[in-house]
Amino acid sequence: MSAPPSPADSTATDYIGAYAARIAPDPAQAALVLIDMQYATGARSGALGRKLAAQRSTVGDYRFDRIERFVVPNAQRLLAAFRAARQCVTYVTIGAQLPDASDAPAHMRAMFIDLDNHVGSREHEILDELAPRPGELVLNKTTIGAFASSGIDSALRALGRRQLYLLGVSTNMCVETTAREAADRGYAVTLIEDACGTTHADLHESTLKNFRRLFGRVCSTAEVLDELGFAR
Repeated sequence: MSAPPSPADSTATDYIGAYAARIAPDPAQAALVLIDMQYATGARSGALGRKLAAQRSTVGDYRFDRIERFVVPNAQRLLAAFRAARQCVTYVTIGAQLPDASDAPAHMRAMFIDLDNHVGSREHEILDELAPRPGELVLNKTTIGAFASSGIDSALRALGRRQLYLLGVSTNMCVETTAREAADRGYAVTLIEDACGTTHADLHESTLKNFRRLFGRVCSTAEVLDELGFAR
């Protein structure tokens, strides 16, 4: 009897690949979607970064190093390319509408309050280096996934955008949940691997590995720009 395949071999020969949808990239249907690139949890200088620093915790080191070294620079490259091509850029933010977070689901309230993440606060704002321009959509959500508590679905359908390229934080939370919601609604979804980040490398990698299994694709920034024909 032969030995069972190793985990690496089983991934390479996974039966699920035969069922994956293959859709030709179309810039006219593409939308770049930036998820939760805000000061509350997306910057070392923000509320979460300051809290961890005060606790002398190293838990956030991987997260903020990755955001600074990869997520922000690659997001800037993608923004520049989509804008130059006059293609759709959409931002999603997370946070309560009200300062006491009473409008948010119960499981989100404590975090919103602790990080002062509500509409109108500095923590809720998108990072200055990734700031939206006039004419770009900014949609707020109070849940992990954007489709559950924002108007993203109706907006993208009205714009004729069915191919979504997602980046932001956190890979295994808001990015993944939004991506899965989109896939289940018929969107062709690509996660931009080197423009996403989270708190632990294993969470990032396992999310990407699982997402490839039928939900959608995982590509690099360079691959996205090449397939859409945008200048790097």
